[in-house]
Amino acid sequence: QVQLVESGGGLVQAGGSLRLSCAASGRTLSTYILGWFRQAPGKEREFVGTISRSGGTTAYADFVKGRFTISRDNAKNTVTLQMNRVKPEDTAVYYCAADYNIGVVSKTSTEYDYWGQGTSVTVSS
Repeated sequence: QVQLVESGGGLVQAGGSLRLSCAASGRTLSTYILGWFRQAPGKEREFVGTISRSGGTTAYADFVKGRFTISRDNAKNTVTLQMNRVKPEDTAVYYCAADYNIGVVSKTSTEYDYWGQGTSVTVSS
């Protein structure tokens, strides 16, 4: 079993940048597919991005393509979401998730078994 803890959330102005991190403990992250999801107030949780075990494959939601980048450091057991050119609609609680059994990457939240507690991001206009 793996425990995930997100950090780095906060208040940022539109057009700015923010870097979210997710640290894992309990198991080495290199055997897990990782994903970032978000949930805005009153909305369902939605997919943001995912990264393969090696970090060689990534996939993103259309609304973050070209603005957000996922990376991972398996030696440090961390995954990062670099958020650039943020918009007010990016305001949400961001969650990292991990799963051992998915093939390469996954955009489906129900396929992830392990979740962090979330970190809140607020983008002001």
